[in-house]
Amino acid sequence: MSKPAAPPHARLPQRERHAQILAMLRRDGIVRIATLATTFGVTTETARRDLDELAESGALQRTYGGGASQSLIDEPGIGLRGLVHAPERQRIAAAAALLVEPGDALMIDAGSTTSLFASALAVRNLHLTVVTNCLPVATALGAGERCRVILCPGDYVPREAGVFGTETAAFLRRFQANKAFVGAGGVTANGLTDADSSACAVKRTMLERADRSILLVDSSKFDVVQFERIAALADLDDLITEVAPPRRLGAALKGAGVAVRLAPR
Repeated sequence: MSKPAAPPHARLPQRERHAQILAMLRRDGIVRIATLATTFGVTTETARRDLDELAESGALQRTYGGGASQSLIDEPGIGLRGLVHAPERQRIAAAAALLVEPGDALMIDAGSTTSLFASALAVRNLHLTVVTNCLPVATALGAGERCRVILCPGDYVPREAGVFGTETAAFLRRFQANKAFVGAGGVTANGLTDADSSACAVKRTMLERADRSILLVDSSKFDVVQFERIAALADLDDLITEVAPPRRLGAALKGAGVAVRLAPR
């Protein structure tokens, strides 16, 4: 008598699921419960339990709706980050572009979401001046005739497609901007953090030199802590994301006077 056929989603043993989850984290830096449930053909409760157990063992850190790499100092380069949660970040970028007004002077830092923001902003073809340390941002906005792009000097870092260092921060201090648009590796009630100290220095300087500071992060960054603190929540004016932050973070943002803007679908 022949054995019955395996179901279309033969459930992997827990140990194998855990190994694959950790492999996904090494590749992407973050994972989401909904994605794991679909990938492994399990319920969201099972996927959540897998992440909880891995977090308890110290293999990852739990985030809102998923998990993140435990490393405080390493994260994927801009190319790999650009492949993760792209639809959510596209929505955030489009919403951010609507906050820009003709005649604005902007500062835009290097990152996957800020690069998408620059592309969305380029479509509006506004009269702008933009100071940036990011080559994809400069390329997207520099193609238009109405936008003046000033590219910072500094040490070029290929994996981040941008320039960084003491010369970059010193150059930024020569200017004053109407708005600064920055990203971050994580955001908690205690503030913004990132894995790279040189990137933190650039972000911090841009926030200091702008009249209005705007953070662009998708929900996978909620409650994630990385190596270095960039700024306090009170140093922000706006946060643009795709879903409402969890309760504690939402309360902290409200208490700090940060306007949380949800990107429409």
